Parts: sequence; C-alpha cells; structure tokens
Amino acid sequence: MGIVANSRKSLGLIFRVRLPFHSAALTLTSSYYSTLTHSSSTSRVNVVETPYQFLQSVRDQCKARAFRNLDHALHLFDTMLHMRPLPSIMDFTQLLGAIARMKYYSEVITLIKQMESLGISPDDYTLSTLINCFCHLNRVDFGFSVLARILKLGYQPDCITLNTLVKGLCLQGNLAGAARLVVEMEKKGYKPDVITYGTVINSLCKIGETGEAVRLLRKMEEENFELDVHSYWWLLSSGETPGCIRVFRNRMRAYGQHPDPQTYAILLDGLCKNNHFDEAMTLFQEMEDKKLDRDIVIYNILINGLCNAGKLTTARELFYSLPTKGLQPNVWTYNIMIKGLCQEGLIDEASKLLEKMDENGCSPDDRTYNTIIQGLLQQNETSKAMELVKIMVGKGFSANATIASMLVDLLSANPGDKALQELLQ
Repeated sequence: MGIVANSRKSLGLIFRVRLPFHSAALTLTSSYYSTLTHSSSTSRVNVVETPYQFLQSVRDQCKARAFRNLDHALHLFDTMLHMRPLPSIMDFTQLLGAIARMKYYSEVITLIKQMESLGISPDDYTLSTLINCFCHLNRVDFGFSVLARILKLGYQPDCITLNTLVKGLCLQGNLAGAARLVVEMEKKGYKPDVITYGTVINSLCKIGETGEAVRLLRKMEEENFELDVHSYWWLLSSGETPGCIRVFRNRMRAYGQHPDPQTYAILLDGLCKNNHFDEAMTLFQEMEDKKLDRDIVIYNILINGLCNAGKLTTARELFYSLPTKGLQPNVWTYNIMIKGLCQEGLIDEASKLLEKMDENGCSPDDRTYNTIIQGLLQQNETSKAMELVKIMVGKGFSANATIASMLVDLLSANPGDKALQELLQ
C-alpha cells in the first residue's frame, strides 16, 4: 500500500471538481411534489409522491437501468440530497452504481465527495463503487487508497472489489502487480474465482503470452472450476486464435464434449475478429458437414468480419445468398452491409439497400440511419443527408454525436444555409 500516501495530493485534485445541480432545494416531509414528463413532449402531469414512493421509483429505475441520460440521474440524486430525513446510504449507493454503469466514472467520484461534504458517510459498497470508478479511469493507485480506507474502517473487501483492482492492474499492463494481488488474496483467505483468473488470462492473451494463459486454465481445471466455452473465450479472442481453438477443442474432446451451434458462433467470432478467415470458413464448412443449424447469427458474424477486413465482394455474395438458405436478414445484417458499403464509398448501393430493407418489412433503426447519413455527408451528398435526417427524426430517432458534429461543422462552413439552421434548431 506504499502508493497510498503518494496519491493523496492527486486525489484531492479530482475531488475539487463540482457538478452543477439544477434542481431547487427541496425539503421533503410527508409528501414530495414532482413533475413527470411523459413520452409526449406536450403532456405534463403533476403527480404527488410520498418519499417512499419516490425512492422505490429510483430503486426500480436503477434495477431496470431505465435512466434516459446523465441529467436524469443527477436530478434524482440532487433531489435525494435535499430530502429530510435523508435516504439510506444503500439508496445513494444504488444510484451511484447505476451512474457508474452508464460509464460516468468521474461524475460518480464527484458525487461521493458531494455526499461526504454534507455529512453522508459512505459504506463499504459505496467505497467499492469508488474503487471501480478509479480503476476505469486508469488510476488504480487511488483505488488502493480507497482500499486502505475500507480496511481502516474495519470492513472486509469482497472478491468483487479485489477483482476490480486485479482488472485495473491488468488494464495498466501491470501483470506482475495483478499476480501479487492474487497471491495476497489467497494468503488472506480469499479464493480467486473464475472472474479473477479470467481477467489475468485475458491480459496474458493480449500480450501474446498464450502459453501462460493455457497453464492458468489448466490450474483452474485442476482446482475443479466449472469451465464452459465462455471460460475459454479469453483464449479464443486472442491473436493466437487458431492455436487456442486447437487447445480448446482438445480439452472438449478430453471431457467427451462436442461443440454446439452457440460454441461454433463463439469460435467463428474469435477467428473473424482476428482476421483468420480461412480457418473461419473451414469451421463454417464443418458445421455444414455435421448438418448443424446455421442461423442468421452465424451469417452475421461472418459477414461482419468480412466487411471489417475489406472483403466486401465475399460479404455481399454471402448476404444475397441468405434467401436461398431459407434465412431472412435482420436489422443487424442490414446494418452490417450498409456500413460495409458506406466504408467503401458505395453510397448509392447502400441507399438502395435501405429501401429494400423497408420493402422486406425490416424496419431501420437509429444505427441504420446514422450510418448511411454519415456516409452521405462524407461523400458531400448534403441534401440527401438532410432529407434522411428529417425522416430519421420523424421516426423518433436522434442523430448520434458524430452526425451532430458533422452537421455543426457544415453549418460553420455555410452559416447562411437556412435549411441547415432549421434542421439544427
């Protein structure tokens, strides 16, 4: 824990940040008055909620991951801070965890500091969330500072907290430190689980230490861990995929197991992501020889891999052969092909595929529209892009950050374009 003292000064810098809170200070006694906005932008209904009902609603939204955006979550947090009596630390921690799952790690750190400044003491679960956020921000040293605080308060960290630190060290490339932490865990009575080992195996694979990864997997087998195809995914997704597949299949045969379609899908995905297309097609043919069902998911994996590798001709042939195999493309299939066509500058063909998609009863989603709009803008087809933006918005979808940025840049270059101004209003 020698890094604890060194990180205190830096830790203070992070905590100086303050988020703006827009809600008015509310004191809740017997009831809480809120304005709930329904899906219709013109409908606003005043609803009276008791504090219990409000907190139950927050809990439900946390469990369902139903927050519209960060501002929505911050509004709830700010309201909770002004409730009297204050909600339990469990309620605050649940909301903080939900914000962390949205990947707003810096905001969570600031919110915890805000709580503490108001005299709300975090518990071990809150501090574990804080460790998770620091590790995702690549500040494992701050994570260890929080771990020291957990121990000083008399709490015992659980395996989830320690696994988070192991992952943080691995993300930094500090495999030696991760290994030492695992050893320390074992000495103190914490038994490493599948996630602990998996994190280290994944990191070993990423730096090409596949042999060490295999040895660690064998140790897991010797310690009677229940391993399935997902346990081997760390190996299969490494750059050494063909060799790892041989290891995996040998282990399956040793246990008298045979790959099912889901297993083949994972194997194909690993091969395609690492550009091993000859091996992927061999595996694909093996499925056919064994008369295993090959659903649209299998074809989506292959078509996506081919498009990403610039093998558009082969991807196109596979795509247009689907009806002959009794399969219909789904929205994911169309999105893959449209993206592949746009990447090659074939905007007209991508536009025709969008029309065909609608004709075949497969409704485009926001990703479909954003992909083709980006392609049109990159080809300076501004008027067509703007028409498609209007259609997209009319269907209830929104432009993503890339499209919004491109449109703003376009307006900067053409400040007198009234049509573009109206579109961005």
